[in-house]
Amino acid sequence: MSKYTRAFWTANTAELLERMAYYAVFIVITFYLSNTLGFSDIEAGIISGLFSGGLYLLPLFTGAFADKMGYRKSIIIAFTLLSVGYLLQGLLPIMLESAGLVQYGEKTIYTGLIESWERYLIVPVLLILMIGGAFIKSIISASVARETTSETRAKGYSIFYMMVNIGSFTGKSVIDPLRSAVGESAYIYINYFSATLCVIALIAVLLFYHSVHHSGEGKSIKEVMNGLTKVFSNGRLLLLILIVTGFWIVQQQLYATMPKYVIRLAGETARPGWIANVNPFVVVICVNFVTQIMAKRKALTSIIVGMFLIPLSALIMATGNLFEGEIIGLNPITFMMIIGIAFQALAECFISPRYLEYFSLQAPKGEEGLYLGFSHLHSFLSSILGFGLSGFLLAKYCPDPTLYESVELWQAATINAHYIWYWFAAIGMISAISLIIYAKIYTKKN
Repeated sequence: MSKYTRAFWTANTAELLERMAYYAVFIVITFYLSNTLGFSDIEAGIISGLFSGGLYLLPLFTGAFADKMGYRKSIIIAFTLLSVGYLLQGLLPIMLESAGLVQYGEKTIYTGLIESWERYLIVPVLLILMIGGAFIKSIISASVARETTSETRAKGYSIFYMMVNIGSFTGKSVIDPLRSAVGESAYIYINYFSATLCVIALIAVLLFYHSVHHSGEGKSIKEVMNGLTKVFSNGRLLLLILIVTGFWIVQQQLYATMPKYVIRLAGETARPGWIANVNPFVVVICVNFVTQIMAKRKALTSIIVGMFLIPLSALIMATGNLFEGEIIGLNPITFMMIIGIAFQALAECFISPRYLEYFSLQAPKGEEGLYLGFSHLHSFLSSILGFGLSGFLLAKYCPDPTLYESVELWQAATINAHYIWYWFAAIGMISAISLIIYAKIYTKKN
């Protein structure tokens, strides 16, 4: 413990609190947009996809600003924006209700909100959260690097990723008991929880984060733009990013499709927060084992195994409607979703640790570092495409029950709800086959 500075522990604690705040809200972001603000599934998918995508793209640029301002000032700005953003996200529904546009309670009753422009005030609020979150993504991991030595860095990053996983797990665990207590109002109240966590993190940074490293060695905005231009002009790297995007489109359904799917089909007692936690739970248990058994295999081999597991996971999710009655006390929709997410997590164990290794091998000699900085563009693309497609598929196959006059009509409309997962299984399979073709083509060229 004494090997690490106070700034190191403060940064990691702040990361833990920020991840808790983020995942507590993000697991039900589409519910907040649809059930609280009255957006359709399609609109909610597009808005949340742009929000999530921006969180992966903006750090390329906020990192440059953070480097010039210094870490402490940047973290303070980030948590100020996040605190304000989550608070506004909680206050916006109150403002809409006071304007007579909606009535909130265990169920939401719209009295003009859906026809009103005021609900679009969520866009600047999400922009505030996006900018704050982008600063955090670009600062905390860099701060860990700055506050460790060559001897302590590996352990330091292990602590950092442990904080990320603990924050993710605990954050997603809050919404389910809150929903049980207050119904749909939980989608509003959860924002106050997240705002409080960010205020605590802000206070901790103000009191305890005093690093001797006032700035980093990040890229300038010009260098970032030059790097983006190089990546987009390199067809080989761009093709690899697009192929891997298919895998992450399926992974994004943990937040884009799963929460609405299980609550609509398995009932209001479904627990999407706990179901989503199957992913980090399986990753933590299996990743070291998978890494060890694949250590002597090529990075491509490990990635391909994971790529073929992902369409299998989607097909498993589609089988919930085949069973009648409960399976070990769970609705079959919930049970098969848990099994499918476990396979998703296993696929991630095969892919994530080796993707950067394989990506670096595709970069031009001597420019590996430059290209690795843009290796996660697939997360930007998969957020926009994954959430956007989810909105359309939910509207077509698993629509909101409140849109129908009777349960019978809604049941008729959702008889093929499982087709959603066939779409994502197809995307995953196309990506897996494409990666094999990609590897053969470029291996021959080399």
